[in-house]
Amino acid sequence: MVIELRQQLKLSQQLIMTPQLQMAIKLLQLSRLELVDKIRQELEENPALEETQEVLDKESPEEKMESTDAGDTQKEVTFEETLQADIDWNNYLDEYNTPGRINFESENRDAPQYDAFIAQKESLSDHLLWQLLMTFPNGEEENIGSLIIGNLNKDGYLDLSDAEIARLSGASPAAVSLVIQRMQTFDPVGVCARNLSECLLIQLEHLRIDAPLVREIVTHHLHHLENKNYKAVAKALKVKLDDVVAAVNVIKSLEPRPGRLFSDEEPQYITPDIYVYKYEDDFVIVLNDDGLPKLRINNYYKQAMARGEKISNNAKEYLQERLRSAAWLIRSIHQRQKTIYRVMESILKFQRPFFDKGITHLKPMVLRDVAEDIDMHESTISRVTTNKYAYTPQGIFELKFFFNSSIRRLTGDAIASASVQEKIKQLIDSEDPKKPYSDSRMAEMLKKENINIARRTVAKYREMLGVLSSNKRRQF
Repeated sequence: MVIELRQQLKLSQQLIMTPQLQMAIKLLQLSRLELVDKIRQELEENPALEETQEVLDKESPEEKMESTDAGDTQKEVTFEETLQADIDWNNYLDEYNTPGRINFESENRDAPQYDAFIAQKESLSDHLLWQLLMTFPNGEEENIGSLIIGNLNKDGYLDLSDAEIARLSGASPAAVSLVIQRMQTFDPVGVCARNLSECLLIQLEHLRIDAPLVREIVTHHLHHLENKNYKAVAKALKVKLDDVVAAVNVIKSLEPRPGRLFSDEEPQYITPDIYVYKYEDDFVIVLNDDGLPKLRINNYYKQAMARGEKISNNAKEYLQERLRSAAWLIRSIHQRQKTIYRVMESILKFQRPFFDKGITHLKPMVLRDVAEDIDMHESTISRVTTNKYAYTPQGIFELKFFFNSSIRRLTGDAIASASVQEKIKQLIDSEDPKKPYSDSRMAEMLKKENINIARRTVAKYREMLGVLSSNKRRQF
């Protein structure tokens, strides 16, 4: 056997991810906010890319010609004095329409515009520190109080033990306990508690609710309240069930999270990528381009490359690369918007009953259905429908919502799983609060509506809807 080296030519075909294709795929799976950030980043890094400013020209062509002619034949008139643009005409008319003389002060233009200031929401730490300083503490108490405030979670509970606070502050456990007791009287009531039971007891003390049954339940039977096992509480305390229900209603009026009022979490609003409006008997699809910068290639660099100006090879290569990158980005954004439109158009064709009548008429559909309809790959459809939202006559939904599994009916046809969840939600909303439907009962009711579904599937959909079980939904 002889081992030797040879060179051999071979022709083969293979798929290669070009930079253009990589950029198109990357932009396709970005959400709307991520796309805006990506465009802003490219505008900062690529000098060959610029944002167009749309200017509305309200003057008609005839008016432009008239103004041009007038400018050619007439000499411009100038005035030595001009009227002030900030005259208060209301006060001016009021002064000369009244019998007496009225003096008024004009607005001070140098004063700050107070309507431009935004008030900052007070945090829980600032609120507690202000109350602590109002008690005029000494140096040691202020140090302990600051340490306590710094170790409160967002709900207002103290995460450190008394021993740890004493070790970190260098104070005695008695001094730490005294400061904690004082701060537990601060607003919001129940703050600086170690656990839920102590938090509720502090609020009962503040409200002067001296009910032994309520205190006993809060101290020793909160785990039964989580499961709504009121009978176990009545049996353990040897009281009537009605008395337990009355005590629970008092406990429900308390605040389990005192720090919630000072939460700095801002709501996240969804901006749809596409709108679907109903116009007469048909639907109209409109892409949402609001907030997306309008891009174009910088004319200066494009003309410089076209004229062949004398520039160094390195600068020429850099400009060519930047111009190609800008062109690829603009083309990829247009392709992204076009693909989203085509996918939404296909979804509308398959899910027309949903747009007309609601979620209960949603049909089973998978990515393959849309991919075959618009002649694209399933992976492309998956990227398009990820983190994209559509405004419809039925509400705002993620594009992934329209793709769901099917559940067989008794007659043989199928129904979408989202439609079954909506029917379960309607059953729960219409039930008697004192006698809620069990999962088995809802499965039987759905079978009467020609939906073949097991009890465990009902339980899974109920948990996906965030609904408790029947024994926890029961109201006494």
